[in-house]
Amino acid sequence: MSLWQRQLKRLEAIAEHRINRFRLNSLKGFVSLFLVGTVLSVALAACSGGSASNSSSETPSANPVAARKDNVELTLVSFAVTKAAHEAIIPKFVEQWKKDHNQTVTFKQSYGGSGSQTRAVIDGLEADIVHLALAGDTQKIEKAGLIQPGWEKEVPNNGIVSKSVAALITRSGNPKGIKTWEDLAKDDVKMITADPKTSGIARWNFLALWNSVIKTGGDEVKATEFVTKVYNNVPVLTKDAREATDTFAKQGQGDVLINYENEVILAQQKGEKVDYIVPDVNISIDNPIAVVDKNVDKHGTREVAEGFVKFLYTPEAQEEFVKLGFRPGNEEVAQSKAATDKFPKVKTLGTVADFGGWEAIDQKFFADGGVFDKIQAQKKR
Repeated sequence: MSLWQRQLKRLEAIAEHRINRFRLNSLKGFVSLFLVGTVLSVALAACSGGSASNSSSETPSANPVAARKDNVELTLVSFAVTKAAHEAIIPKFVEQWKKDHNQTVTFKQSYGGSGSQTRAVIDGLEADIVHLALAGDTQKIEKAGLIQPGWEKEVPNNGIVSKSVAALITRSGNPKGIKTWEDLAKDDVKMITADPKTSGIARWNFLALWNSVIKTGGDEVKATEFVTKVYNNVPVLTKDAREATDTFAKQGQGDVLINYENEVILAQQKGEKVDYIVPDVNISIDNPIAVVDKNVDKHGTREVAEGFVKFLYTPEAQEEFVKLGFRPGNEEVAQSKAATDKFPKVKTLGTVADFGGWEAIDQKFFADGGVFDKIQAQKKR
């Protein structure tokens, strides 16, 4: 229905244009309006009661070929730290889709910094599905004309399929005694984080630092002073979250790493000993999922892509997110014993809405000449 609704909007726009252009006092105008009315009638009939085969054959922008194939390939583009979760979930979806539709689905997968992945999709990486670190990146793909407006309303939870919070990872035994955000501004503390220009998690890290001041009664002047001190303690900004983790863990740089809580949990599950703190004042790190409309219509993969997105919200898939350290978007799963035992409660949780949404955030903090650039310029002096 969502595809037909988009087609109807286009046809309605054509009808309005024809009405304004032609008048009924001419035979030409009458014929034009008659033809437009006929097209709209067919479209409405198909939407309300037509079969799937009829709707696909009458939709000029969609390629229905995948529906007739035994094998379908989807391209999933996601941010770096979701790799383990998707590798656990995808086989479950493939098995279920084969059972329900007798069709084999294979996946091409691409993982990297959310900002870099966003640019790659805009520049021509033909993703069928994007799972990104922040809704602001998905909105950039929407503005590029690849995703139709309203994508976040087509699935539960405003498109948010996984969640996390920020964690402070320290060296073994926490020799610098780091307990709160304020400790990151100490002169003898070196912090590792990714670059907000290329990494979604790095933007969340920045907001977590800023939020820690605002939520405890500080104003923007104090927030700017604090965040500047912290970034003065950053020896290198990495490209993405995975590289930041490698810089801290494998290269031994820094005293503390800001990262997703789920990354810490995943490392512990792999047998690594990780000392970390989840601060009481934190930020809700919300990760959206979306179908890339232009690409799925080109590839003829809409049905399968939408099926995969819907599958990610099922308890079965959400439980896999929980196992791998993501706080679930499904509220029923979030209240389960497995989730409540795994995740410590956060007393004060900031949200993107507190900052006015991603468009306002990007303009204020991360656009060229924004707060982050000013902090970096000050750091270089």
